[in-house]
Amino acid sequence: MSHAVVLTAFGPPSVLQPGEVEVAAPGPGQIRVAVRFAGVGPTDLPIRAGFLKAFPVDVGSVLGFEAAGVVDAVGDGVTDVAPGDEVAVFLPGLGGYAEHVLANFWVTKPNAVSWADAAALPASGEAAARTLAELEVKAGETLLVLGGLGSVGTIAVQLAVARGARVVAAVRSTDFAAVEKLGAIPVAYGPELLEQVRTVVGTVDAVLDAAGKGGLDEAITLVGGTARIITLSDHRAGELGVRLSGPDVERIPEALAEAMNALASGALTLRPQVSVPLDQAAEIHTQLEAGTLRSKALLAVR
Repeated sequence: MSHAVVLTAFGPPSVLQPGEVEVAAPGPGQIRVAVRFAGVGPTDLPIRAGFLKAFPVDVGSVLGFEAAGVVDAVGDGVTDVAPGDEVAVFLPGLGGYAEHVLANFWVTKPNAVSWADAAALPASGEAAARTLAELEVKAGETLLVLGGLGSVGTIAVQLAVARGARVVAAVRSTDFAAVEKLGAIPVAYGPELLEQVRTVVGTVDAVLDAAGKGGLDEAITLVGGTARIITLSDHRAGELGVRLSGPDVERIPEALAEAMNALASGALTLRPQVSVPLDQAAEIHTQLEAGTLRSKALLAVR
């Protein structure tokens, strides 16, 4: 058995409780990892509350899309890593809030990358690199990122700038200086979002909604349609005809490798992090929902 934080019901953070889950052997093409740190992402919160029904999560499940640790077993067909190797893993089927995880998507952790950074990268890095590829963002184009300082937004902004795109990032007005350091043009969320973007860049070629907190109507107007708009979690996606990057999207393993390589080279900087023991996952969810925690949250497992 493996110690974990288990979803005992759908509801407030208190439904996350310490428990024990079975430690399975890795199947073909899988690895099992002894986790050092697990990441807590923004999508974890609405899943826990029961608001994102698109994710196939049941009571008794373990949340968490990302983790970093040491390989302790490999399944048939796995040749690129071996027990003892250090890896970061992306877990589209969840399971990160635990001492052990089974993974189908992983990347070797370079020595230059800390354990904390390695755990903070996989879900956000894969999502950022993949959605930029899906949006076909090119040099010379203009990309609007809604939530430009979130876990995914921070990475997407930097990767897009590195590709030669002009990036506009919607953030709080108090975060303008931070966005400018990433190489993006800041605009503020709110009723003036559309006019602000039009003032600074006119129209945009593509939009990545990395926050899910509004702005899709304005995005559709700016792009002139929905073909080059992706949202990570806005529940109005279906209603508006916008692509939702949900559990059924086709993952791109190379996307995680692209993000990790950028991190190891110094071309990518992650958000500040805060870590707490695994059993304090409910407290972290409470702080994130209240908006009192702006740092990337990690659970220290061992």
